[in-house]
Amino acid sequence: MRNPLAFVAARWTPRPETVRRAALAALVMSVVIVVSGGAVRLTGSGLGCDTWPKCSDDSLVATSEMGFHGAIEFGNRMMTYVVCAAVGWFIVAARSAKPRRRSLTRLGWAQFWVVASNGVIGGITVLTELNPFIVAGHFLAATALVTVTTLSWVRAREGDGPPRPLVGPPVRRAVAALTVLSAALVVVGTAVTGSGKHAGDESDIERMPFDWETITRVHSALAWVVVLGALAIWLGLRMMDAPPAVLGRARDLVLVLLAQGAIGYVQYALDEPELLVAFHLLGATLVWISVLRLLLATRERAETEPSDEEPTAPEPAPLATAS
Repeated sequence: MRNPLAFVAARWTPRPETVRRAALAALVMSVVIVVSGGAVRLTGSGLGCDTWPKCSDDSLVATSEMGFHGAIEFGNRMMTYVVCAAVGWFIVAARSAKPRRRSLTRLGWAQFWVVASNGVIGGITVLTELNPFIVAGHFLAATALVTVTTLSWVRAREGDGPPRPLVGPPVRRAVAALTVLSAALVVVGTAVTGSGKHAGDESDIERMPFDWETITRVHSALAWVVVLGALAIWLGLRMMDAPPAVLGRARDLVLVLLAQGAIGYVQYALDEPELLVAFHLLGATLVWISVLRLLLATRERAETEPSDEEPTAPEPAPLATAS
């Protein structure tokens, strides 16, 4: 007997555009779940549902007695199912594509397992009463989902041939280093939030043992290194007359970084107003997506010949002619 995915694949062949739209939907929803999680924290609704997997000891869902905070926290939990639906659509579309692309199917299942594991981490954050290190892990797991969905979206728009570099080794190494620095920037950003005033609940929640001013300055210095690195790469690509795709991704990254930096400084000057923190959170996600797109743009993958599972018919032998 065939499994459900094979059953669907035998009866439906999505167009390449459909697979790409499914990948984009999963990416968009991975960003939405990050922002909705930020809304829980910024409204102090982290313990709006005070247990897990139920919302309270007596109810699976939020009740009117839980008020605004219960509705926000429970709404974020329900958003996970929307993300699962988007991921499921991508898995089905990738599995049904012809010729079959196992790489896309694996990426789809990777999305599923990241969502499932992050759901468990989210439950642990509630059970530990918003331990700041677990909360940071929850955000980083959400960033891992953004990473996989971004990779899936890019891979859905290219072939399965071996990667072919579009720029030289020095540029590839510079972009790889920028990616590592950007990842460090995201991690340090969780320490800034974990040490700041947005604990996720209105009660006295434990904070990370860092001086907020000091860790913020470390985050700012690292951000400047990333911005200057991105500018250097963009200018270097312009001087080398790099392929438009690579140059465009570098330009996009610089623009997103500048916008994110402006929001960050205004947020700091105004003592972390909730709305600006939310925009900064969204900006952090967009920065990471832009970094990954630049990294992936430094190479290309061409279409491959059909796999052994779907062999092409052999060409007929030429007819013999009489001499």
